[in-house]
Amino acid sequence: MSTKDCGHHHASHRRLIRLVLVGVAAFILVVLFLVFLIWVILRPAKPRFTLQDATLFTFNLSSPIPNTLSLTMQVTLSAHNPNSRIGVYYHALHLHASYRSQQISLPTALPDTYQGHHDFTVWSPFLYGNTVPVAPFVLASLQQDQNAGTVMVNVKINGRVKWKVGTWVSGRYHIYVNCPAYISFAGDRSNAEGVKFHLLQSCSVDV
Repeated sequence: MSTKDCGHHHASHRRLIRLVLVGVAAFILVVLFLVFLIWVILRPAKPRFTLQDATLFTFNLSSPIPNTLSLTMQVTLSAHNPNSRIGVYYHALHLHASYRSQQISLPTALPDTYQGHHDFTVWSPFLYGNTVPVAPFVLASLQQDQNAGTVMVNVKINGRVKWKVGTWVSGRYHIYVNCPAYISFAGDRSNAEGVKFHLLQSCSVDV
């Protein structure tokens, strides 16, 4: 092979590499543009959760050592899918009650659910905590809030969601929901039983 033919071969090889790189870059740009276009058209929004009410059956504090709390509570939660073109799958949802970041009930599982466009889903689970050990400062704060007449308990949900557009289903995303529940005590503040609180409290949602 002559020097001229060899140079022509190398030039053709470089042109081929450039064409391949340009093609790959163009493909990536088209995919990114389609993803952006789908996002703009569909305008995905996070589900909206509302804590509708809470019925308190047991809320007993025990001290001195061991410092414990016994809790039995039923809550009504609603979830709304605000999207007009996107469905939502809820998977492995668990909720629990907490006070000042300390978990005060066992996790309660919610059933897996699919939510269509603009659909609502309502759950009414129970939360149980039997003689749950609490830190001394938590107990002192609980007693102070009880004496003041109001205790804020956070109902928290952890789980996974998947988005559905047509026949396409996304991977799983973590969802975290935090619902503040303001519990009022009247009369015997050391023990409140069978009291239902209508809250209609919006929850914060992170996906």
